[in-house]
Amino acid sequence: MSFAMSERRTSLIGGMMIAAGPLSIAMYAPALPTVVADLGTSDAMGKLSLAIYFGAFALAQLLCGPLSDGLGRRKVAIGFFVLYLSGGLIAAIGPNVGWLLAGRLLQGIGVAAGVAVSRAIVRDQFVGTQSIRTLTLMNLILTVAPAIAPTIGSLILQVGTWHTIFFVMAAYGALAAMAMAFFLSETLPPERRTPLRPGVVLANYRHLAASPAFMRPALVQATAMGGFYVFTVLLPFILIDRIGLSPLQFAIAMLAQTGSYIAGTLVTRQALKRFDAETLMRIGVGFTCVAGLGFLLVPQLFAITPASMLAPVMVWTFGIAFIGPGSTSSAMAGFGGMAGSAAALFGCIQMGWGFLGSLVAGLFADTVLSLSVLAPVMALLAALLLLLKTPAPPAPLAGVDEAVVAGPKA
Repeated sequence: MSFAMSERRTSLIGGMMIAAGPLSIAMYAPALPTVVADLGTSDAMGKLSLAIYFGAFALAQLLCGPLSDGLGRRKVAIGFFVLYLSGGLIAAIGPNVGWLLAGRLLQGIGVAAGVAVSRAIVRDQFVGTQSIRTLTLMNLILTVAPAIAPTIGSLILQVGTWHTIFFVMAAYGALAAMAMAFFLSETLPPERRTPLRPGVVLANYRHLAASPAFMRPALVQATAMGGFYVFTVLLPFILIDRIGLSPLQFAIAMLAQTGSYIAGTLVTRQALKRFDAETLMRIGVGFTCVAGLGFLLVPQLFAITPASMLAPVMVWTFGIAFIGPGSTSSAMAGFGGMAGSAAALFGCIQMGWGFLGSLVAGLFADTVLSLSVLAPVMALLAALLLLLKTPAPPAPLAGVDEAVVAGPKA
C-alpha cells in the first residue's frame, strides 16, 4: 500500500519507530529494584540486563542499516520489529534471569531498526531545513515517550508485575509493525539500492568513520545522549533505593524531565528560524556542560533529594532538544547514497556510549558518585568535540563504486 510521505507522516511514523528503543529502557527502569528482588539476583545483574540491551541495540544497527540500503526500508523495519515483539514475550514469560537476558538481547536487536531506518527514511526524502524540522518532531516523540514511560511502567506495577511491562512492550512492537505495514511507504526505490556485499558494507563504514563531517556531530550526539542514558540507569537506584520514593512517586518526579524537554523542543523550533545546525549544537552542549557541573557539585553542596538530583537532569534534557536535530541533520546531510549505513553507524555510536556508560556505572558501589563522575565526563567530551574543526570529507575510496560510497554532496 502506498501513501504520500509528508513531513508530518514521516515524523509520526519515524517517531513511533525511534521511540521504541529508549521507551524500552525507561518503562523498565522503575521495575529494576523489583526485578532484582523477584529473581533473587544482584543490582549488578539488573544493570547487566540494561547493558546487554544497549550492546545489542548498538551492534545490530550495523547490520540493519546496510540491509535497508539493499532490501528497502519498509520490509527490514517490519522484520526487526517482529524480533522486538518476540523478545518482549520471552522476557515476560521467562522464569529466571537467563530468560530475561535473552529477551532483552532480542529486544535490543529488534529496536535497531527504529533508529537506523527512521533516520534513513528522513534522509531519503528531505534535506536542510525540512530535514531538521522533521527530525525535531521525531526527537520530541523520541524523548517525550521515554520520559513518560517511567510513569506508565509504575502504573503497570500498581496493577500487575514487571512481567506485565514486557507484555506491554510486545504490544507496542505489534502496533508499530502494523503502522509500518499499512502507513509507511517505501522511500528507497530499487534503482537507488546498494549491493549487499560485505566488502561494500565495510567500505561504506570505513568511509563514514574517516569523515570528520560525519563523526564529529555523531560523537557530539552520542556523548549528550550517553549522559542521558547514564542517569536513566542510575536514577531509579538513587531515588527509589536510596531516597525511598515509591515507583509511582519516582515516575511522577521524572515528569519534570518531560516538561524540560518539551520546553527545549519548543524553543528549538523557534531557534531553527535563526540558527544553523552548528549553532544549535553549541547551544545544546552549553546546557549539558552546566548540567554536568551540577551533577558534580550538587552532592558536595546539598542534601541528596529528588529536587537536587532532578535539577541538573532538567538542564541536560533541555540541552538535548537542541543537540539532536542539529547533529543528526549535519551528520546525515552529505551521505544520501548510503543513508541506511550512515544512520546505522550514527545510532551505533550513540547506543555504544549508552552501553559503555551502563557498564562503567555498574563498577561504582555508590550510584551518586557514579552519576557525579560520568555525567560531567560526557559533557566535557561533547564540549571538546565542538572545538574541533571539520576539514573537508575524504573522497570516496579508490576502487569502490561512487554510487555506493557517496561522498558529501553540495
